[in-house]
Amino acid sequence: MGRVVVTEFITLDGVVEAPGGGEGFEHEGWSFRFNRGEDGDKFKFEELMAADAQLLGRVTYAGFAQAWPSMGTDEFGVKMNAMPKYVASRTLTDEQADWNNSTVIGQNLESEVTRLKQELAGDILVAGSAKLVQSLVAHQLVDEYRLMVFPIVLGSGKRLFGDGTPPTTLRLVNSRSVGPDGVLILTYEPVSVDAANAAASGGERS
Repeated sequence: MGRVVVTEFITLDGVVEAPGGGEGFEHEGWSFRFNRGEDGDKFKFEELMAADAQLLGRVTYAGFAQAWPSMGTDEFGVKMNAMPKYVASRTLTDEQADWNNSTVIGQNLESEVTRLKQELAGDILVAGSAKLVQSLVAHQLVDEYRLMVFPIVLGSGKRLFGDGTPPTTLRLVNSRSVGPDGVLILTYEPVSVDAANAAASGGERS
């Protein structure tokens, strides 16, 4: 069964908007100020190679679809362009989603993503796409968060967990520093409501 993996470049104040630029955000390209080193590059490469598909929001999809077709010369670019892409949108048509191997979903996000998880065996990567992530969180469809945390505070921009995000308990399963500039990779898994309640009850009894 496939897993929905949210993978983000994120600031210390939770901003995930336009880390690589191209969206008209006043702080766009902020991730380029830091060196994530060979280990950071290797992490992103291995993550993509292990994935079966990408699930993207409309804005992130548009940015990727504009950039990646011209960057398909190395192994990373070849995989990006060849792998299945699912774009969650109620306004985009299949004809408009013309990046190679793209399919529009989103009329019933919960059932469609549940179906994808049942049909695919590997990871379904969700990059950027803050609004989509919040919808996935609301439907308890996220299986793992991989956050590459950059040591910067922007003070504005789209946040991964914005207002209205339901309370969610996470368990840290891995952490490490990459590169010379203090970039961290933090991996979390959601804790089920029942498990969180059981843990809280145990703490109260002890």
